[in-house]
Amino acid sequence: MVILFNKPYGVLSQFTPEGRWRGLRDFGLPKQVYAAGRLDADSEGLLLLSDDGGLIHKLTDPKHGHPRSYWVQVEGIPDTQALSRLSSGVELGDFRTRPCLVNRMEPPTLPPRDPPIRFRKSVPDCWLAMELTEGKNRQVRRMTAAVGNPTLRLVRAAIGGLTLERVAVGQWLEILPDEQRKLWG
Repeated sequence: MVILFNKPYGVLSQFTPEGRWRGLRDFGLPKQVYAAGRLDADSEGLLLLSDDGGLIHKLTDPKHGHPRSYWVQVEGIPDTQALSRLSSGVELGDFRTRPCLVNRMEPPTLPPRDPPIRFRKSVPDCWLAMELTEGKNRQVRRMTAAVGNPTLRLVRAAIGGLTLERVAVGQWLEILPDEQRKLWG
């Protein structure tokens, strides 16, 4: 079983809540599934869950490097040099990120976040589309901060060929076996 879940802001990628953060158990997911990867509580979007340990391992093991697409609202407008640094890999101290695809994009159509992101009249913001083949702890946020454009809102839009298009925030659906091939592009 593979489940596509559109994780809201403020929800952990685990069933047990912690502190102020809710857990996955609040969303009626089957009890025998586990998250195949993580999204931080302050990130939103596509989270895959499965009861297949082999599939979970394949999705989370860095050697398999499947694509993950993100919509990233950042503070400021990244210049050509910042975009080039992001795409070629950024030194983050404990590791250097792999090269990735990155482009400015029009703001996506998303429901408002609760709570809303901070808004400052004097500081512009913009949206980036980023596609990575690795997913280390808070990696996208660390990358954009390293080039001088801190992340304000982060939404995982796709994993492989699976997207959020059919699933509302806080909802989930089971992916049929023939659709699971989309995970590998």
